[in-house]
Amino acid sequence: MENENTQGSMGSTQGGMGAAQGSIGSTQGGMEPIQEGAGSIPEGTEPVPGSMEVLNSLQITEGLEGLDQASKELYKNKEVLAVILKGVVREFEGYSCREIMDFIEADSITDAEEVSPGRTNTRIVGDDKEYVALNEKLSQFDTKFRAVNPGLSGGGVVVNLHVDIEAQRTYRPGYPVEKRGIYYLARELSAQLSLVTKDTDYRCLEKCYSIWVCRDDVPKDERFSISFIEMANTRNYGKCHPAKKNYDLLSLVIIRLGDEVFRGIGDKAKNDMMEFLHAIMYPHKEDFLDTIKKHISFSDNEELWKEVEHMSGLGMSIREECLEEGRKEGRKEGMEALVDSLRFLSIPEEMIEGQLAQRYQLTSEEARSFMERR
Repeated sequence: MENENTQGSMGSTQGGMGAAQGSIGSTQGGMEPIQEGAGSIPEGTEPVPGSMEVLNSLQITEGLEGLDQASKELYKNKEVLAVILKGVVREFEGYSCREIMDFIEADSITDAEEVSPGRTNTRIVGDDKEYVALNEKLSQFDTKFRAVNPGLSGGGVVVNLHVDIEAQRTYRPGYPVEKRGIYYLARELSAQLSLVTKDTDYRCLEKCYSIWVCRDDVPKDERFSISFIEMANTRNYGKCHPAKKNYDLLSLVIIRLGDEVFRGIGDKAKNDMMEFLHAIMYPHKEDFLDTIKKHISFSDNEELWKEVEHMSGLGMSIREECLEEGRKEGRKEGMEALVDSLRFLSIPEEMIEGQLAQRYQLTSEEARSFMERR
């Protein structure tokens, strides 16, 4: 007797996680109810604290085309990765971006190791990974890292998710992006094992995600959409119920943008993520920083602003612009530009006061008085 229970093969859902737990299949639609994580949901929409590194990367990105190598450096920052993971990774639903940042293993976002599939594979960590074997075309990850799987970890046991994020200029590169994504997933999974022997323990295999963000050449009716393609158990014969944790190892996510003008989608969490990615992939917009500030805040990073003399990127750019304006327009205009720029970034008033006093050799009372009049 056939016990057909749609827990099956690699299937796909577009627009949200599908209900199929099955084969390699795809769904395009709404989000199915899942068990919430243990995270504190109320903080989910709060911006995460920004570091000096992401501040610098944002300035570089804002001045480029959105897919230059320097722009892709932005995807190496935990603040950016957390926004993406919250939007599309099932295991992190119910957690805030701040909590997700803690799950990301920062030391795994590196380019320190390579994998040679034709010989003994090594454990993949870090980004910009290259799979190299004799006579094999080079395959390279844009951003590769590990993150703790909160649903399977605990009691001293840590289980990871292996995540690859690919930023693509075109959705139509001459082959189906979906097939390339599945290939990348297969390599991510196989690379977790060294040379297979009779003693190989397959229990140690951990789930892999490959997330593709496609900017251009998206069919009009598919713009601003998301597809989830996952492993699932499509049907069973007899009384058998394979545990999902034993086959739920591959998840491909295709995010399609497709237009310089952002068009929102119904699901709030995914809409927030799509708006954020749109700002990164189409950075030459007047609202670039306004959009980024919804997700990343620099106002709580006191050390960043105390160490301003060592900054580069956006922070240094703001101050250099202020100095230049001061030279061109006079001391008063330069002071006004400095205050306005820092307030735009939501920097606390007391820190702005300190920077103003230091830059223009003012007393605290003089700086405070100027700011009150501004």
